[in-house]
Amino acid sequence: MASVQRSGSFIEAARRAQIVDSAIETIAEFGYANASLARIARRAGISKGVISYHFAGKDELMRQVLTDGLDLAEAQMLPRILAGTTALERLRGHVEGNVAFVKAYPRHLAAIVEILANARDEAGKATVEASSFTGPVDRVADALPVGQEVGELREFDPLLMAQSLRGAIDGMVARFAANPDLDLDAYGRELVTPFELATRKPD
Repeated sequence: MASVQRSGSFIEAARRAQIVDSAIETIAEFGYANASLARIARRAGISKGVISYHFAGKDELMRQVLTDGLDLAEAQMLPRILAGTTALERLRGHVEGNVAFVKAYPRHLAAIVEILANARDEAGKATVEASSFTGPVDRVADALPVGQEVGELREFDPLLMAQSLRGAIDGMVARFAANPDLDLDAYGRELVTPFELATRKPD
């Protein structure tokens, strides 16, 4: 009985993953507004009812797309951040991790951007909770004071600096969306320089 249950769980997990992948591809190609469950189902080669069996509705499916995208971004960023032995190296690792995610998963990125920008109800309220995307900002904001305490970084507002960095990274994402031929490695190197200069303690 246990092996049957494990097999069933594996099949369900594989089906959910297939649906999420089809949703990502559909949103990246047609945009959020045109990514109906019916269109996603057609891309997956299944009926709309199969999606409804695995997800309560489009909002739940979109949350899973965001979750999967965030997990992939974390997988790109964390090793680079943790490899840094100084605050400046960890800041650089954060930027490099974001660049690596954009390069490796452009379709996921396109879907994430579409969902966050367009998942709204008739009153204009977001229908997909995006609070988990503050995680990277909070992590940088928490790490910067350590560099200040040991005298590596000058005094500044860590949250403001982290939010500014996030805004600059989002600008890179928007630039890449408009120009897929953008040299992301060069852009990332140029992007990190002003933040290193802005946070480093003067000699």
